[in-house]
Amino acid sequence: VQLVESGGGLVQAGGSLRLSCAASGNTGSINAMGWYRQAPGKQREVVAGITSGGESTNYADSVKGRFTISRDNAKNTMYLQMNSLKPEDTAVYYCRLLKDYGTSYWGQGTQVTVSS
Repeated sequence: VQLVESGGGLVQAGGSLRLSCAASGNTGSINAMGWYRQAPGKQREVVAGITSGGESTNYADSVKGRFTISRDNAKNTMYLQMNSLKPEDTAVYYCRLLKDYGTSYWGQGTQVTVSS
C-alpha cells in the first residue's frame, strides 16, 4: 500500500486548507484511516479518524468543529478539510491506513504552516 498526501502549504490564521491522501496498491481489507500530525519537538498525535465505510468519525478535541474528515472510496482517497486554522495547527500532517489484520501504513507527510 502506498499513501501520498497533498494539499499542505502556508496559510494565514483563520484560513482553510484541504489535505488529500491517495491510496494505491492493495487497498482491500481496510479497517480505518486517519490523519495525524507532528509539530517540531512534539510527539505525533491523532487528529481525526474515519471507519472504512465512512460511517463513523472521531476528532481530537483541539480540532473539533474546525476540521472535517471524509473519504471517497471510489477514488481511494481520504480528505481533511481544515477551517479556521490557528498557528498551533502548524505541523507535518500524515495519513495512516489500518488494515483489518492490524498492519498500518503511513504516508510521507505534508507540511502545514499557519502564520499569525
